[in-house]
Amino acid sequence: MEVAMQIFRRYRDPLILSAAALIPLGIAGILVPFRSTFAATASALLFVAVIVAIAVLGDRRAGVLATVSSTLWFDLFLTRPYERLAITHRADIETAVSLFIVGVVVTELAARNRTHHFMATQEADYVGLLYEFSELVASGAPAEEVVERTQHALTDLLGLRGCRYERGPGGRARLSIEHDGGVFLGGNLWDVDHMGLPGPEIELQVRGRGAELGRFVLVPTPGQPVPLQRRVVAIALTDQVGAALVPLLRSA
Repeated sequence: MEVAMQIFRRYRDPLILSAAALIPLGIAGILVPFRSTFAATASALLFVAVIVAIAVLGDRRAGVLATVSSTLWFDLFLTRPYERLAITHRADIETAVSLFIVGVVVTELAARNRTHHFMATQEADYVGLLYEFSELVASGAPAEEVVERTQHALTDLLGLRGCRYERGPGGRARLSIEHDGGVFLGGNLWDVDHMGLPGPEIELQVRGRGAELGRFVLVPTPGQPVPLQRRVVAIALTDQVGAALVPLLRSA
């Protein structure tokens, strides 16, 4: 059972896309012997159920594919004239159009729900991360531990290849992430959301009591997009622990 689940997770997207294309065909094939007595609207409801299942399990592509496949096979096999991509009865036309529209709407709703759920989960993780670090600093953890944990957190959060901490004020020779999450290169705002963090190294300052006390030097992964929300959380992480981290760093 475990092996089967691993295989499914590995090939999940191709399997769901295949199901989106083939299951509606199978449903149509099952209904062909009964098409003269089985109401077209009832057939359409079966297709809608398939579309809902595919849209929930898969992504937007799978839902749209299931919608197109369902509408196609409904037209071809379950409406007159049979085996032709044509519909002569107005009621069947209305049913086919409704099937397509409902499929698209259901797919979009499922996609939006996944997005909202993902965002809510991420936000909860970010809040948990900030709380974890505030507890770590409040517990009086050694400066080395706080710095090391922060490095690991920033590496995961920003998708970095590496991260290190440098004490003391810097000369600002490197690029830096501004306090609002923006990054400027050559005086222009860099599209970090799509192009990732620029440069071989970029810094995130640690400030306290009106002075720069150090910086985390980030080694970006080239081309790895870093959404603004993640950059803001990284800044909030250093800001939140900054007041307590500063004396620890100075005494380390």
